[in-house]
Amino acid sequence: MTISQAVIIGASHAGAQLAASLRQEKWDGEILLIGNESAVPYQRPPLSKAYLAGRSTLEELAIRNVEFYAKQNIQLFDATVDAIDRSAGLVALSNGETVRYNKLALCTGARARRLPTPGADLAGVFYLRTAADVELIREAATTAGTAVIVGGGYIGLETASSLRALGLEVTVLEATERVLQRVTAPEVSAFFHRIHEEAGVSIRTGALVQALTGESRVRAVVLANGESIPADIVIVGIGVEPNTELAAAAGLVVDNGVLIDAQARTSDPHIVAAGDCASHDFARYGRRIRLESVPSAGEQAKVAAATMCGKSKEIAALPWFWSDQYDLKLQIAGLNTDYDEVIFSGDPSRDRDFTCFYLRQGELIAADCVNRPRDFMFSKKVITQRTPVERSDLMSAPAN
Repeated sequence: MTISQAVIIGASHAGAQLAASLRQEKWDGEILLIGNESAVPYQRPPLSKAYLAGRSTLEELAIRNVEFYAKQNIQLFDATVDAIDRSAGLVALSNGETVRYNKLALCTGARARRLPTPGADLAGVFYLRTAADVELIREAATTAGTAVIVGGGYIGLETASSLRALGLEVTVLEATERVLQRVTAPEVSAFFHRIHEEAGVSIRTGALVQALTGESRVRAVVLANGESIPADIVIVGIGVEPNTELAAAAGLVVDNGVLIDAQARTSDPHIVAAGDCASHDFARYGRRIRLESVPSAGEQAKVAAATMCGKSKEIAALPWFWSDQYDLKLQIAGLNTDYDEVIFSGDPSRDRDFTCFYLRQGELIAADCVNRPRDFMFSKKVITQRTPVERSDLMSAPAN
């Protein structure tokens, strides 16, 4: 009897969920989960929050403990994949070994975008994507007095919050006109700007980084206007790039991620993909989307597992996200793409809890809920079911 082998490349949120879901879908063959870190798959969102601030351990961040994988007969393999031979059904590892697959899943995630400026390779310049990255930052922070964060997105602001908790003086440099400009309404940006400055963070918008300076270690960040900002450490948070090189080299279709259909299939019917590395057509929003979201990674992984088992499921769940900063929990339901109106419950200019509802042609399409979990659950339901809602009802939504 030939035993089928499912190989998952990438021990990410998507990879870990896909392995577990294969067993739930009654895959009775072997499962090999290949990752390039020695730790069991762990949660990544807390890295810039509780883990950086020292409030949690890596063991506490494990998605599932090592006993789970042993019990489910899921083999964890610490290795780097060099190539995929689709015609032979083989995966080539960097140590010279090859692994045969019947079904293959790509859960290769994304990597931090590098800062393309002189001095970016100096010691003391960090990126935050893995637990090892955070450990290096925490070690450097013990002797640092000042930190400069390049990028005012969620990662940058979460990192600023954590570094303030560690006692550092923090400056955030954002190239655009406001923090979170690409993802939130101006009023929400202004709220987080205010919150961080009240916590002692200096936020500079319209700040273009020209160079990082220092002899062997970074000492300052030089802006395009000539200003020099002292920095014992620099953390770069300017977005991520999907890891698609393996897929592209194997001849799979890549378009801002490995292109998948509603069943998580790539252009090769024997290969699926899920997570930050995958992009797909999202009918609800009328465009192709690559989501950097743990819930979406989990949803795609469950669909991919069903597809590998010959079952038919489709990616359909509403995208949602969250961010923890200080005592604030921001929960985001939906995507605010092409919104034409915002309605507020609460006052972001003075409160620490409010909801920003995004509408397009009168339909609720997204919501940013700060310390308002009830509004978040309400919004998810309304957006998913496309339930008509009165503007007056949104404005008078009760505080939690």
